[in-house]
Amino acid sequence: MEFPENKAGIQPVRFGPESGFKFKCHKEVRCFTKCCRGINIILTPYDIVQLKNRLGISSGEFLAIYTVPQLLEKTDLPVVTLKLLDDEQQSCPFVRDDGCLVYENRPTTCRYYPLGVASLSHKEDADGEGFYFFVDEPHCLGFEEDKEWTVKEWRKDQGVDIQDEINAGWTDLIVRKRSFPANVQLTEKTKKMFFTTCYDIDQFKEFVFESSFLKLYQVDDKTIQAIRNDEVALLDFGFRWMKWVLYKIGDFTINSEVAQKRQERKK
Repeated sequence: MEFPENKAGIQPVRFGPESGFKFKCHKEVRCFTKCCRGINIILTPYDIVQLKNRLGISSGEFLAIYTVPQLLEKTDLPVVTLKLLDDEQQSCPFVRDDGCLVYENRPTTCRYYPLGVASLSHKEDADGEGFYFFVDEPHCLGFEEDKEWTVKEWRKDQGVDIQDEINAGWTDLIVRKRSFPANVQLTEKTKKMFFTTCYDIDQFKEFVFESSFLKLYQVDDKTIQAIRNDEVALLDFGFRWMKWVLYKIGDFTINSEVAQKRQERKK
């Protein structure tokens, strides 16, 4: 989620892990599910994995049906946002009057609410603290409840601590690109590869195992077994590979003989 500038209902005040607030959302609150309409949600790579598995479809199908691709401002990197329904309220496709159909697998942004996180815009401090802000929307009556939280407690309760850990490599890719001069543009091929690696995990897995990828790169057997059987491991592998591709940071090693033969075939 991007840090908003001068938008009504959002306090531009930085919160830390020990910052406190009052909030509780439940079906008896009169505004229940209003926050699920007219929204802009950037989906993280792990959001997509969870939702496509919940729905029993491939990542490619999920992206085609439920998302809209965009380029993230100041990065030239692709992101995907949740496609809203074409109804009067621009509702989330998974919300109903009695709640969320995919609540256990809801996106990270939904888990954070009423907090926002500026991780795609700002690096953590040296002490490791994140950059959070408060989304105080006028329609939300959850703030009138007496339940007290710290940011740290809320993140743990909603499971975003785990989500953020899994998505950390992706966040790092985006924040690093923000530090590049604006005139440094990525090729369309690179953008497509970033999109596939970060969001279309089934297609990325096919690319790794059914192309010459494992011949070109020296990948140990333990890693191969892990990324074949564990989608979280595959995500992390993809993030590390993209970090190497984009920034030449990491420990990926190319098989020089295979690389040379590829170059000769291109001549």
